[in-house]
Amino acid sequence: MTSARPPGLTHRKNTHDTARERHEHRKRHERHDPMGDTPMSTPAYQQMVFVNLPVNDLDASRKFFTDLGYSINPQFSNEDAASVVISDTIIAMLLTKPFYSTFTKKEIADATRTSQVMIALSAESREKVDELVDRALAVGGSPANETQDLGFMYGRSFDDLDGHTWEVVWMDPSAVQG
Repeated sequence: MTSARPPGLTHRKNTHDTARERHEHRKRHERHDPMGDTPMSTPAYQQMVFVNLPVNDLDASRKFFTDLGYSINPQFSNEDAASVVISDTIIAMLLTKPFYSTFTKKEIADATRTSQVMIALSAESREKVDELVDRALAVGGSPANETQDLGFMYGRSFDDLDGHTWEVVWMDPSAVQG
């Protein structure tokens, strides 16, 4: 018994039948190292980073980060938390101190007096470093450390309203390729 093909249905060529077509398809869809131009394999799962930060005044902190140009994801925000979208893979969770304390048995540090972590973000240029840090300082942040200018790498930092230190860094991709 043979199966008849329905009228109008023809064999569809595989869109990547030749080696050249497969190569060109891979080149169009490969990811590149953010610090250079080295192709990276495409992961099946995109890992995310969630930075959980205790804050004194959630509304003021929410305004600070939206004034920096970041958005708040309302799906994961309420009167105890604000989900600040830094990028597709980086989220800062601003949590009221009482809510933050439900996730730890440890004392909550006063980030204005002690340092436990510094959050570093990359920037696409020196100008973008200055733009973000200057904006942070203009909306209530305070200077954290001295500007670092090594020629191939440039960075500045600020403390947010609760004293958490944020570094913003640009690195010349050609210096990384070595």
